[in-house]
Amino acid sequence: MDNGTPLDFTGRVVLVTGGTKGIGAAIAEAFLGAGADVVVCGRNAPKTLPAARGREAVLVPADVRDPVAAAGLVDSAVERFGRLDVLVNNAGGSPDADAATASPRLVEKVVALNLLAPFYVAQAAHRAMRTRPGGGSVVNIGSVSAHDPQPGTAAYTAAKAGLLALTKALALEWAPQVRVNHITTGLIRTESAAAGYGTDGGASVAGVIPMERMAHPWDVARACLFLASDLAGYITGADLAVHGGGEVPARYLAARAAGGQG
Repeated sequence: MDNGTPLDFTGRVVLVTGGTKGIGAAIAEAFLGAGADVVVCGRNAPKTLPAARGREAVLVPADVRDPVAAAGLVDSAVERFGRLDVLVNNAGGSPDADAATASPRLVEKVVALNLLAPFYVAQAAHRAMRTRPGGGSVVNIGSVSAHDPQPGTAAYTAAKAGLLALTKALALEWAPQVRVNHITTGLIRTESAAAGYGTDGGASVAGVIPMERMAHPWDVARACLFLASDLAGYITGADLAVHGGGEVPARYLAARAAGGQG
């Protein structure tokens, strides 16, 4: 798919964690379409790898929750292509769990995937980028949950809030060589999330979003292209909201449903 932008990443190397499916695959395809060499990672090999314009991403299997594996992932990208220009920390997610009964093991796994893993990969990426002419760019994929928690997401919310704070801290420490930015994602239509949007194809969910639709993974991918590009060369420590305006306040929805009363 054409990424629809004039951005050119020819000669640049991009690493996308969790880049084998869903949002990560769309991000990988966007950078491939813009001319970059792309490395993706995942714990399991997919049936097909992200591809665009006749070019395919390179898969490096890795569990980024392991700091040694995270460092090895970055090393593999640099060994193969000789450099690393962009890291997109996309790997994340969590099943819903009641905060009162969530097991310590589940909490640890959720925090490790959504907060510790991005830190580990970013540290390794920084070592590869900091001495390069032009430095590099890190984009962390966060969630609206960091700002507006939902029931069943306590550990995930805490981890994503931590990721947002981590972004700002790293941006402060690593400028000007390495820029670090954050994308707050909202409701996104992916295959893995479809079951949670109801039997109406997500129409009811779309009705609470000002843009009147859920995001497509490509909406996030295009935001990554911008933040990683020279167009954003003076942007670091930023939180870019890609959520269609958030959600319409419940009070307004209730009043509308009651015919404008209340």
